Amino acid sequence: MHPLLEKARQIKQQLNWSLIFGVSFFLLVVISLVQITKGVSDWLVENKDAQIKHLTVQGDPRYTDETAIIKAIKKADLSSFFELDVKHVQQLVQDLPWVSTVSVRKQWPDTIQVYVVEHEVVAHWNSDLLLNQSGLAFEASSDKIENDLPQLFGPEGSEEEAWIAFKQFDEMLRVNGLTLTSLALSERFSWQLWLDNGIRLNLGRKDKAKRVQRFIDVYPRVEQRADAQIDTIDLRYDTGLAVSFKPVQEEQIQNKSKA
Repeated sequence: MHPLLEKARQIKQQLNWSLIFGVSFFLLVVISLVQITKGVSDWLVENKDAQIKHLTVQGDPRYTDETAIIKAIKKADLSSFFELDVKHVQQLVQDLPWVSTVSVRKQWPDTIQVYVVEHEVVAHWNSDLLLNQSGLAFEASSDKIENDLPQLFGPEGSEEEAWIAFKQFDEMLRVNGLTLTSLALSERFSWQLWLDNGIRLNLGRKDKAKRVQRFIDVYPRVEQRADAQIDTIDLRYDTGLAVSFKPVQEEQIQNKSKA
């Protein structure tokens, strides 16, 4: 056999075909990734100026007009789908008075979806604010509220404590045919309650639930006068209570007599 042919045969036998195949496959993958990356980059460049053309508001807001939500969103830069700051849009909507939480999602090619959850209002707070179901105070117009809400008063930072106490007392009183309409917590954390029949309960600073229960137990036996009605019941005693009366108008006395 010719020496050159013999040498070629020996080299062929020595080649590691697995290694060659592996290197070839790796190079093929690298070339493919480069091509894909270039394609994506070119596509992004071509579509970088894609504008937001559609806004979708979800969540069925009750007190916040959809036009107000859209107006707030349009304060953001909507000129580029890719560069739109979702967090900025979320904050713009959440700054609206009745809005509690917001989620914003971009949907290709030209839409953003905004899901709005409003505060669930449960009470007035210090006359000029409102409370939600979590005991969080927020500022919003109460003109749209249909139902009468309880009035709660207290120092800043006591909103949640006041709302929890109101729910507890209201449940205790309603079971016994009484309705709580207002609650006040003083700077010294002394509690007062107002019922729908005009009676004010002075509970003091401690054992407030026990004192409400004492009122419930004793109230049916409290002397009722024709010429006066109960104004205040002071429960700031270890045992017992003190009752203050206020005069009744002559017209009210006549109505009682007819009844």
